[in-house]
Amino acid sequence: MQLDISKLFAFLGVVFLVLALISNIWPRFPKIPGDIYIDRPGIKIYIPFTSALIVSALLTLYFNFFRK
Repeated sequence: MQLDISKLFAFLGVVFLVLALISNIWPRFPKIPGDIYIDRPGIKIYIPFTSALIVSALLTLYFNFFRK
């Protein structure tokens, strides 16, 4: 099976988008080491890098085990 890089990037983009929406809706969303959080006057940025990698790995395992 050949890896299609465009599908990988699209999937990672969706994962990042979902995590960003969850962190905005649920502000006490657990922030784990490796996630980037910048809180300065006038700006708050949260980039769930490690969280996205973990979610991506779990979804990949799930879909590989339950693929027909």
